[in-house]
Amino acid sequence: MKPHRFFRSRSIHNNIAISFSLLILCTTIVLSYTSYRLSSAAVMGNSVAYTSQLIEQVKLNIENYISNMESIAALVLTSSDLERYVEGSSSGQEGNVKDKQLASQYLRSVVQSRTDISSIVYASSEGITVSDRLDAVLKPLPELIAQEWYQQALNQTGVAVSSSHVQHLFQDEYRWVVSISRKLSDTFSEMEADRQGVLLVDLNYSVINNLCKQIELGKRGYVFIVDPSGSLVYHPQQQLIYSQLKFEQLETVLGIKSGSVTVNTGNEQKLYTVDTTSFGWKIVGVTYPDDLVANKQQMQGTAALWGAVSLIFAMAISVLLSYALTKPLKNLEINMKKAERGEFDIRVEIESTNEIGKLARTFNLMIMKIKELMSQIVMEQEMKRVSELKALQAQIKPHFLYNTLDSIIWMAETGKMEEVVEMTSSLSKLLRSTIGEGEELIPIARELEHIRHYLTIQNMRYRHKFTYSIEVDEDILECSILKLVLQPLVENAIYHGIKHNPEQGHILIRGKREQNDITIQVIDNGVGMNPEQMNKLLLQKADYRIGSGVGVANVNHRIQLYFGDHYGLSFTSEMEEGTTVTLRIPALYEEENP
Repeated sequence: MKPHRFFRSRSIHNNIAISFSLLILCTTIVLSYTSYRLSSAAVMGNSVAYTSQLIEQVKLNIENYISNMESIAALVLTSSDLERYVEGSSSGQEGNVKDKQLASQYLRSVVQSRTDISSIVYASSEGITVSDRLDAVLKPLPELIAQEWYQQALNQTGVAVSSSHVQHLFQDEYRWVVSISRKLSDTFSEMEADRQGVLLVDLNYSVINNLCKQIELGKRGYVFIVDPSGSLVYHPQQQLIYSQLKFEQLETVLGIKSGSVTVNTGNEQKLYTVDTTSFGWKIVGVTYPDDLVANKQQMQGTAALWGAVSLIFAMAISVLLSYALTKPLKNLEINMKKAERGEFDIRVEIESTNEIGKLARTFNLMIMKIKELMSQIVMEQEMKRVSELKALQAQIKPHFLYNTLDSIIWMAETGKMEEVVEMTSSLSKLLRSTIGEGEELIPIARELEHIRHYLTIQNMRYRHKFTYSIEVDEDILECSILKLVLQPLVENAIYHGIKHNPEQGHILIRGKREQNDITIQVIDNGVGMNPEQMNKLLLQKADYRIGSGVGVANVNHRIQLYFGDHYGLSFTSEMEEGTTVTLRIPALYEEENP
């Protein structure tokens, strides 16, 4: 798989640091988010459990209270005073006023003993009514027995518990109460089945309010009670509910017997925790998740803070770790660049035995081997230069020397003493310059002096078959040139150009400076060469035999070996017109010689 282009142009150090940082960043975000979610869920779960316990406690308190009220109602129904009054009124006896007073006093004593009871009333369809108040005027009997508490008690067995409502039993009196009613026949089984008497105990609404008001569910939480029909028994903001300024999810609540459910109400959420009493009331605790997790922002801030601290700490470690991992590679890279610049006196410190350490050791061995090979190559090239120079010098001694001496002898025998003297002098100077002092670079002036002696000897040997001229700018005479590079070029012009030309030939040696280079041309008007001959000329294997023509290839090789591939020889030639050999070398003076 190819690396993403994002990582291609970056160093290994940066790539490792970025990769570690991204990994740590993702891990930190996931851990911080997970930690927050788990903490939030734990707080929410604990809050829900706590709310459920509070609602359970409210339910038990209300059930105990209602049960207590049921006991009081049963006690009242079985009292002897109320029983005598009811039996007397049912039998049509006239002297029951005293019994009614006694019954009323008994009911009043019960009400006075309990501050939570608003009133107690007994009424029957037979026209019997009695209350805890002698001076209060009850509403007419038809209105009493038509009220909900009366009908509810008749239609069910046991105690009927109403929702909170405004009770209107007495003239000009309206109280907010919760009613508990019970049929008389449920208590007196020996009475006739058609007896329709009902005992009503009205509880002050403040009792339910006090039971629920003391429950604290966060900053905004509250408790409300709803009966099985969906009517509110208690709500801390009941008037707002009735005026539809506040809304509760009563349908959702009625569908839950026990448990919790979260509902959305506009821009926020509510958590309903529901429990159902034995007589059907649903005790509902309303909490807000944001309040349950009261320190939500603090938890978020803490999670973000520790996540950021952990991220910074981890990223710093990743940078240091990546630096420690890539430091040996960086050191190796620096040394490789030094080797690239030609510095081979270097050695990478091996700090470990891991893969990088093995690579550094291999690099050290490679540098050592390269240095040895370079030293060996330099030595071999130096030896090769010396041997080539000696070979060039040696080519004059056996062949050229023999031929020149033969010519001198012939001229002496024919009495050409002046020519003998001139040729002998040129040969002496030629041999002296050839042998030299072993230097490889000499001034161009000395090389030209050597070539003049050589041309003099060759012109006399070939009986003036050619003429020659030297046109070299004076400003390059002190520049350096390799020793014995012009002689093979002149020799090639004589043997391969002019010797086979029936007419007298001419050799021109021209030299000048071209910017930072020097060009010296050897021009002849001989027979010329075709392109194939010119291409072969520089590709021939070095051979130092006189007249072989491969001395030219040797000259080109020596120049390129010494000065570089940019320099050397080039040819232009036309058949029957002549050949021009151009020698190009850098313009170097003696103090600049490498």
